[in-house]
Parts: sequence; C-alpha cells; structure tokens
Amino acid sequence: MKIRKGDRVRMLSGKDRGKEGEVMFAFPAQGTVIVDGVNVATKHQGPRQGIMQTGIIDKEMPVKASTVAVISPADGRPTRVGYRFDTDGRKVRICRRTGVDL
Repeated sequence: MKIRKGDRVRMLSGKDRGKEGEVMFAFPAQGTVIVDGVNVATKHQGPRQGIMQTGIIDKEMPVKASTVAVISPADGRPTRVGYRFDTDGRKVRICRRTGVDL
C-alpha cells in the first residue's frame, strides 16, 4: 500500500467524493485508511468506566485505500505514487505527475 499516515489525500468515490483530509491511520493488512473528516459515522456511546465522552459522538470509519489519491505537494492535484532510489540507495516515494518527492 502506497499511502501512509500523514499523507494529504482526496476521496475519489463514495458519499464523500471530493473531500480532502489527512490520513490519521493506515492499515496495510486490510488495505484501508482512516482519513480525518471523511466517512464519519454517528455512534451512540453509553457511560462506561474509563470512557469520558458519552452521548452521540462522531467517529471516522475506515475507507478502502483504492478510493483515495495522494495530493501532489507541487500542484495540489491528485496523483499516483511511485518509487525511485536516491544516491544513498534509499527508496523514496515520488509524485508520478511532477516527479517531486513526497
């Protein structure tokens, strides 16, 4: 999975198509990510020991990683992610559209 925590992404499909947010959690084994402010579900939370917040709360739910695209830092448009090796031999993620490092 080429999307990581901290990436700025845009939703490509679903009810939140066009919304942008930052990846808060990435789950590579399931192929899902949790994006801030996207796919928010309402949950009715009762009082439990150790839980401070009760009542109706909003919770971000996971979305498939294939439904989001990383936003290019150069032009602010969705792009694909590629890889290249730098001079030190480290693997670096790059923007396919502009070639800028992510």
